[in-house]
Amino acid sequence: MEKSVLRVFGDEQVDTSQGFHVFGIRHLSPAGAHHLLAFLEEIQPTIVLIEGPSDASHLIRELTSLGVVPPIAILAYTDGLPVRTLLYPYANYSPEYQAFVWASQNQAQAAFIDLPSVHALALYEQRHLKRIATDSQSQEPEDFTMYATEQSTLYQRIAELSEEPDYEAYWERHFEHNLNPDAYRQSIHQFSKQMRELTSSQELLLAPQEAAYNEIRESYMRRKIQDAIADGHTPDKIVVVTGAHHASAMNLQAPAMTDAELKVLPKTTTKLTLMPYSFYKLSSHSGYGAGNQAPAYYELFWQCLQSGDLNKLPALYFSQVAAHLRAHGTYRSTASLIEAVRLAEALASMHDGNLPTWKDLRDAAIVCLGNGELSTIAEALARTDVGTAIGRLPEGVSQTPIQDDLNRELKRLKLDKYKTAVATTLELDLRENRRVKSEEAAYMHLKRSILLQRLELLGIQFARKERVHQDSASWAENWVLRWTPESEIQAVESTLKGETIELAAAFVLKEKLETCADIAEASRMIRIACDCHLTELMDQAITTLQGLAVDAGNFEQIAVAAYELSVLIRYGSIRRIETESLVPLLQQLFLRGTLLLVDAAGCNDDAAGGMVRGIQSLHTVAQEHYNQVDEGLWFNKLQDLASRDDRNAKLSGFAFAILLERNEIADEQVEREVSRRLSPGIPVDLGAGWFEGMSMRNRYALLSRVTLWQQLDAYIGSLQKDAFHRSLVFLRRSFSSFEPREKAAVAEMIGDIWGVGADTAGAALQQPLSEEEKEKLDELNEFDFGDL
Repeated sequence: MEKSVLRVFGDEQVDTSQGFHVFGIRHLSPAGAHHLLAFLEEIQPTIVLIEGPSDASHLIRELTSLGVVPPIAILAYTDGLPVRTLLYPYANYSPEYQAFVWASQNQAQAAFIDLPSVHALALYEQRHLKRIATDSQSQEPEDFTMYATEQSTLYQRIAELSEEPDYEAYWERHFEHNLNPDAYRQSIHQFSKQMRELTSSQELLLAPQEAAYNEIRESYMRRKIQDAIADGHTPDKIVVVTGAHHASAMNLQAPAMTDAELKVLPKTTTKLTLMPYSFYKLSSHSGYGAGNQAPAYYELFWQCLQSGDLNKLPALYFSQVAAHLRAHGTYRSTASLIEAVRLAEALASMHDGNLPTWKDLRDAAIVCLGNGELSTIAEALARTDVGTAIGRLPEGVSQTPIQDDLNRELKRLKLDKYKTAVATTLELDLRENRRVKSEEAAYMHLKRSILLQRLELLGIQFARKERVHQDSASWAENWVLRWTPESEIQAVESTLKGETIELAAAFVLKEKLETCADIAEASRMIRIACDCHLTELMDQAITTLQGLAVDAGNFEQIAVAAYELSVLIRYGSIRRIETESLVPLLQQLFLRGTLLLVDAAGCNDDAAGGMVRGIQSLHTVAQEHYNQVDEGLWFNKLQDLASRDDRNAKLSGFAFAILLERNEIADEQVEREVSRRLSPGIPVDLGAGWFEGMSMRNRYALLSRVTLWQQLDAYIGSLQKDAFHRSLVFLRRSFSSFEPREKAAVAEMIGDIWGVGADTAGAALQQPLSEEEKEKLDELNEFDFGDL
């Protein structure tokens, strides 16, 4: 049996007693498309019945309309949450797509015959929920995995018997390269029959739900064949195009689905749309589960088939690899290309093949063009094998309203050129461009930003925002743009939220506001509303924040909210948003945060990290809005915190550092406070923790005060061994954030304090560690800090 599966002899002919013709295919097979077109020309059918959702038949005409560029896909999705989807992708070389084209050009009817999406998605959901429900009660999920593993093992066994590296190479050599008339159809039929015989018992035992689902689909497809005959198409003028697995089951001797059986099938409500697809997505996953590891290669394969000379394929393949290498500064000679072709042909001859497979071509490319190194030509191979092509649908072709709106917006804002699979950086300057005449052009970058912000809010991953240099943070934005089929699916799913990008974004933001429970999140909603230019929702977000602020008592949340409002007030004018009404709210939040500071600082070290961020935020607000908030009260509270011994030591040190940076503390006061904090009478974790907090602010202010380092040196020198070990927890953490040049400056300063000189200390710092010093470090690294 294994040998017969391996060779797939065509001795047993396809059963034609039923009258209609069945053409089994692999869903992404250029040879399948080539042979199917020849078969259609021979039969001249009046109707072509194709595996696919029968409620999408009306889209076939649009799939072949002028301006459509594959790869494209039909997307079926539920019109309620959570959204469930099914994809049916087609490349130019898909047999189904070529069947659509042939029918359109020959005035024949084309129709899908698989389960309608309303049933297919309902059954999918049913199987999904049942699998979850039985996960902890039965072995079904494990059995399904076992079945998938058994099938994978069978395919690998076929590859091993044919002495091929994998199943894909086996398939290409035995099916794609066989150009004998009708050989593909006959071989697929026998392949289907024998594979079903080998796997049917395992499928029933290990994956009963999948077996039942396939039975339902096949009985429905037989029903649709009967319907076509009943509609007046003579059987000998009917061609059924279906996947290889189902080919041998398209026999009317088996039962067709009855009206009663159709009526009891689970059903949901769905919608259908067309969407551009990509070679990259075809390479990583197929809606049919068939896979297509090298779509750009198979497109080249298809072009050679169309030109009638498949022997050109190796030379064209290597030429493309060489062209990609050349584009990036790596050149290969013509002799290298010739040798690559010869090597690929030699590899093919070792398998009794007339033509090299894709695997043969890759191996020859690595040897002759990469000089034995894959890394040298990896990118060039990826471009040649997978490619970056994305399909295109013209205006007017059936899509959801939000897809149409998105396409219009991308075109209006000249962003449609970024709709590629290759990531591209877009730099935006949100300021008015005074060198142009029209308002549209003057604010083009701002309008682009608004659209991209809305897409980000909707979760459409076309654009990813990057951080920019702080000096330009107010008016500059950097985005990385990359289009994927997932982006299109996310856009389709957004149809449930609104028919335009603006309406859908407003719906999402409104939902977030209705569930918003803290002021930090509410302030972010105000910022998002501003960035997305949703002014009505901005007013609603302000109202939400005002309501939450009445009872707010969390210092960190208040600080975040105040900072968000501060940024918006400072830079809102760039986005042409009125922000003056936010000032009273900022003042209210700032005052509350200031009054909560000292009490909130009585926290443990785990909470201190959030407190530090909150203090930084409020201090920034105090600096940026000193004319609008009570800056004096803020510094009074910082001084109170810096002098308190009953608050978190790290936070007291951090407050002290801010005051030090602002020259709010005299030198003698600095010396007195450092001496007090870093004295032997203070518990080591409090003293070292205070220093850690102080080192988190402006380092230049610290490095300029020799007294501070003298006190630290004296403090460390006074510690006993165990206390020194305890202090390391904080001191090592403090110095870990210092830059190398700052550490060098500290070492040189300590050198001066010790009297050895800065140069000598700096040189000693660069010396390799002695064995004794390494032992000391090992001793410290092995010290158990668990009880500290």
